[in-house]
Amino acid sequence: MTDSHKLMEADQQALLHTAATRLKQAVPLMLKHRIPTTPTNYALWYTYVGEQQPALNAAMDKVLAEHRTCPPSNSELLYREHLGDSMAVDLCAMRRNLDAMVTELSQSLKDTHTDANQFQSRIDSNFSKLEQLEREEFTLDKMLELVRSMAKESDAIRTSTSYFTRQLNKAQQEIEALKVRLAASEKDILFDALTGCLNRRAFDADLRATLEQAPEGTCLVLCDIDHFKIFNDTYGHQLGDQVLKAVAKRLMEGCRDGAKVYRCGGEEFAILIPARDQAIARQLAEVLRRGLEKLSLKDRKSGNTINNVTASFGVSSWREGMSLMELIDAADIQLYDAKRLGRNRVMPMAG
Repeated sequence: MTDSHKLMEADQQALLHTAATRLKQAVPLMLKHRIPTTPTNYALWYTYVGEQQPALNAAMDKVLAEHRTCPPSNSELLYREHLGDSMAVDLCAMRRNLDAMVTELSQSLKDTHTDANQFQSRIDSNFSKLEQLEREEFTLDKMLELVRSMAKESDAIRTSTSYFTRQLNKAQQEIEALKVRLAASEKDILFDALTGCLNRRAFDADLRATLEQAPEGTCLVLCDIDHFKIFNDTYGHQLGDQVLKAVAKRLMEGCRDGAKVYRCGGEEFAILIPARDQAIARQLAEVLRRGLEKLSLKDRKSGNTINNVTASFGVSSWREGMSLMELIDAADIQLYDAKRLGRNRVMPMAG
């Protein structure tokens, strides 16, 4: 073997070792934080444990501190920002790493079978020795005792080998399936095209994941623009779109510490707030409400200035045993009360 071939083989072995080590570190972390085993998440956490991108690790640590997990929209955004355009860790690289893992598993299977065959050879050899001992007139009791012991050991090894082989086969099948999913993977659309904030699909995924993984302290704020139909009917849909964009921008600018804004449809927005109590969530909603009151828009057609944009807010907080729909319904009831009591207010009222 030439020196270049030896170097290539050494590089391949290093790749195998790195891939196996990182995946074995990444998977337990994903399980700990209840992260779904999607292709994007595998690539993200594989890179995270490799500690090759400090910016990614810092951003991930911040998300975990705020949410105690990594919601789907955060995972997608982290992937896009840190890996999506990266040549170091792209889908092709991930596939190569998975190929390396498959190769290692295949070798483990071969090694397991080899060990089993070698053990069986030793058993056969020992049986031959027993036959020889019998001819040399060893007592039958001693010989039977040896036979039983060796037979029991042989059965145990066969059972252990069979189980290990099944587990390796299962792992290999899962990784092969992951490779197929990686090849077909496309980025989900997470953002509302008009306003630029996260959309209803992202909201549903994040809220579901939050309540499944780290529900304690989760608060939900529903925000609905007051008299929005009047803007559309009086000034036209173009101005209505301006209002939606301005409201979304003001809401996003006002959110901090892991709070995220979603456009749930029409003139309604949702704000998901992790690990806070209802009083803090209500305080944030009040700050946002006052911020919207200060909006000033200019109608491009008439040249008139519009400065009467307001919104109503409903706040709910997660309680033990509360379902996703119950949390949404609780906020919706408070929003309805805010509308009923005159709009441009936050409900429930401060206690």
